[in-house]
Amino acid sequence: MALEMKVPSPGESITEVEIAQWLVEDGDWVEKDQAIAEVDSDKATLELPAEASGIITLKAEEGDAVAVGDVVCLIDTDAENPNGGEDSTETYDNPGDEKGEGNAGPDLDQENVKKKDTGEKASPNKETPSKGSTQKQTQDSKQSYATGSPSPAAKKILSEKGIDAKSVKGSGRDGRITKSDAENAVPSMGTPGAGGRGTERKKLSMLRRKVAERLVSAKNETAMLTTFNEVDMSAIFELRAEYKEQFKEKHGVSLGFMSFFTLAVVRALDLYPDVNSMIDGDYQIKHDFKDISIAVSGPKGLMVPVIRNAENLTFRGVEAEVKRLALRARDGKITVDEMTGGTFTISNGGVFGSMLSTPIINPPQSGILGMHNIVERPVARDGAIAIAPVMYVALSYDHRIIDGRESVGFLVAVKEALESPIDLLMDNDIEKALEL
Repeated sequence: MALEMKVPSPGESITEVEIAQWLVEDGDWVEKDQAIAEVDSDKATLELPAEASGIITLKAEEGDAVAVGDVVCLIDTDAENPNGGEDSTETYDNPGDEKGEGNAGPDLDQENVKKKDTGEKASPNKETPSKGSTQKQTQDSKQSYATGSPSPAAKKILSEKGIDAKSVKGSGRDGRITKSDAENAVPSMGTPGAGGRGTERKKLSMLRRKVAERLVSAKNETAMLTTFNEVDMSAIFELRAEYKEQFKEKHGVSLGFMSFFTLAVVRALDLYPDVNSMIDGDYQIKHDFKDISIAVSGPKGLMVPVIRNAENLTFRGVEAEVKRLALRARDGKITVDEMTGGTFTISNGGVFGSMLSTPIINPPQSGILGMHNIVERPVARDGAIAIAPVMYVALSYDHRIIDGRESVGFLVAVKEALESPIDLLMDNDIEKALEL
């Protein structure tokens, strides 16, 4: 029987996805729940798992836009496994495990282990392969395919260029050669002439196109204005130097800057609730919760996962959630639900060395705080010049709903909290605030 696999709905309001990459080839044997494709929506990249075991027939090409509910492949569930193995649901871990290492089969011969347990002597020279060796063969077959194998589109491009796939280093999952790798590959003899003059035409992913659309929309449809300030980070540096090792040993996460900034933003939003609101036609919608979006760079581009109800989190809670979301974004496991519904955004361009920027609002939010690199600069203290670690911060806001008083007051409140964290963020009890 041929099972029709249709595109599932990745989230509310999403009607179309794009086949970013097939993880299997036409005619391959696939196991139930094995990841067979990566699909891009306008909000995230998701893995498509096989709904049954069998021989797969692909019905869409990489780069094709397909509607939710469309058939993208067929799985012949009556076909026999050419590798002779059994259903991997009994012997293999989920390919989308936390480490992203694909199927992790057993290291021991299961038949021999079984016979050892029952006291029966194993026969290693028996001609009929044991269940464990069959499983290992199936695993080895999958592993050899997953490592360094080109996708169908990449295979076609390499063939047209006359390039051996073995000479191309893949950048995809488990070393898979992607379409982009194939397009950028050049023959080993090089290009004659004084220098390369090649060009590449590459279709933007659905996620990147949506990001571009939203950024242009934010610039065109909001009265965006940016205000700046500077923060003396000395107090935070001293706290981290004294407590970061103890904090990490106790909680298993580092005491970074994001927890200080997130809690400073939560405090400032309490003082200036207009910044934690959005405009909807002729109405202003205010939120009594603080869902803080954090802009992170993922393998598919900019992603903005959300820290829910940040007002209820401690330093440990914020750092643990930031780490969890960042790892999921990096590994391509972030979901649509984890990136929707934020009320305010924090963007840290400083990790890339940015000194100053004007961040663009993330609609329908009305404000975004930009963090930047920390540089030792001369500052005035008690009438004297001192050297201090200073960060420039920027608040971009929608002037249609937030006035200058609120915007400037909000940024000053953030500055005050970061320069006096013990008083304003820790209630003068460092060990209690850090849960040490």
